[in-house]
Amino acid sequence: MAACARLCGVGQSRRCRRRQRKNQRDSDTDPELDLDEEEERIVGKMQTEGSARCTADTAASSRPGKADISMSGAVTTAGTSVNRLGFEPPNTTKPTSNTLLDLPPEILVEIFSSLPGTALPNLALVCKKFRQIMNTETIWRRRCMAEFGMCEDLRKMEVVGLSSKDLYVKCINPRVKSGRFMKLLPDYEHMDYQDVYTHLLHPNRHILGLWQPDIGPYGGLLNVVVDGFFIIGWMFLPPHDPQVDDVMRRRPLFRIHMWETSKATVECMYGHKGPHKGDIQIVKKDEFSTKCNQTDHHRMSGGRQEEFRTWLEEEWGRTLEDIFNEHMQELILMKFIYTSQYDNCLTYRRIYLPPYLPGDLLRPGLFKGTYGSHGLEIVMLSFHGRRAKGTKLTGDPNVPAGQLTLEIDLSRPIQLPEIEKQHSIEELSRLVLEVHEQVQRESNPAQSGSTEPEAEGQGEGGREENRNGLGAAPATPTTAEGAEASASPLPAPQPFVLPQGVVARNEVYPRTCRICFYGTGLIAGHGFTSPEHTPGIFILFDDNRFGFIWLELKSFSLYSRITDTLQYAEAPTLEAFEEMLKSMQSWTS
Repeated sequence: MAACARLCGVGQSRRCRRRQRKNQRDSDTDPELDLDEEEERIVGKMQTEGSARCTADTAASSRPGKADISMSGAVTTAGTSVNRLGFEPPNTTKPTSNTLLDLPPEILVEIFSSLPGTALPNLALVCKKFRQIMNTETIWRRRCMAEFGMCEDLRKMEVVGLSSKDLYVKCINPRVKSGRFMKLLPDYEHMDYQDVYTHLLHPNRHILGLWQPDIGPYGGLLNVVVDGFFIIGWMFLPPHDPQVDDVMRRRPLFRIHMWETSKATVECMYGHKGPHKGDIQIVKKDEFSTKCNQTDHHRMSGGRQEEFRTWLEEEWGRTLEDIFNEHMQELILMKFIYTSQYDNCLTYRRIYLPPYLPGDLLRPGLFKGTYGSHGLEIVMLSFHGRRAKGTKLTGDPNVPAGQLTLEIDLSRPIQLPEIEKQHSIEELSRLVLEVHEQVQRESNPAQSGSTEPEAEGQGEGGREENRNGLGAAPATPTTAEGAEASASPLPAPQPFVLPQGVVARNEVYPRTCRICFYGTGLIAGHGFTSPEHTPGIFILFDDNRFGFIWLELKSFSLYSRITDTLQYAEAPTLEAFEEMLKSMQSWTS
């Protein structure tokens, strides 16, 4: 048994008969002594024979499934080793570590920083070491930057010369006097990125993006973004009429911030008395509402007259005495009465920017355009195969927001006449009405009252006029032909001038254009009564400007691209954008 213990590498066994024999008085007459000595001699002989077979053992061990005896007397079969007495030999190799716990903390910080922020709390439950590493600011700061676009480190702004006072006055609420900012600006110097992510950014992630407020026919454009340690809802307003090329104006409607640790605060920014208590409620998917809890902050000491004068100056950049058109005065007063009754208690629905596809005539996006006495309005231009659509984001009592204001047929280009003939509205009307009549014949062949040969003859006449440069291409190309035409380069610029008798809000318009197409524009009576799509001509000036001539109204609208960066506004899929367009029309129908 002693030999057994030595083979095992664990020392003498407690039940070893040799130890028991020492405790016996008659150890000299123990018959088992000779047996133990015989076992020791056998083991020694086995070790001697094993050393002689060292070479053979090495060769045999490389063959799987073959048994062999090692130097220590162990039998090896298929990668396992046991000795003759049934015990495994001791493992003398030092175990290697393959766990995350043995990695340096800086490596774990890099690994954890690449994980989604929602997975980090569960990771902190693994062990104490992980929980301590999760308190590292670097991890949560990187998650705030990667998932929500937060700035690098707002605490460094003091070093680069931007004080907290300037941050508030310039970015948050410019109307509040600088002496009051200390009472209104949270102390972001002592904020923790983990608290900001956990209690501010992640719970309010569903309201980030582009939204359209439900303000009756007027609509609007709201962009909710992460701005420093704030979530701010910026309302984008068109420039003052008729300066269509000016930059957009924006005004904060609400903000969410960390006023206290582990608690986010909602504040209404409407009015002229600074931020005050507000509330935000997510109604359902892609829809939320805001509520002001202190509407007295929206009132002014001079009453409704002072509020109207202030609103008029901000909205139109002028006073009521400067507006001589009585109809325009009525429209302005109507809009003030209608919009001011909401007191910033509004419902918002999510919208997306139109996706850009190869072959589009120009890059789709948002444009600001002139609409007569209604002022400037925001229109979304999108492309759908051989058609382009202009959807209103802001509207008026005649054609409300969400409606399709323009529809352009990209398969029907119109060749403008010489510059001398462009002054005649009759000549331009003739070109457009010819295409309009052909479209009606193709859409209602049974009502046209003409036979097929006559239609073919009219088509030939139309093609003849095209060769003379006075008409539009009547033939409708196939889908492949339309895609090829859209992908082809635009023709060289040609002179353009508005016909006499066409009214334009802005006399400054481009004098050259690239290409023109037949299209229709939506007009209606007050209250969106008797809507009708009337023919017109779409004029593409350049990549950032286009125009539309409303033949029936004898009016010209100029559109200029909105170049502001709108965050979280991309459509997840093309189907989601198409579904959004359909829903927009039902919101105000």
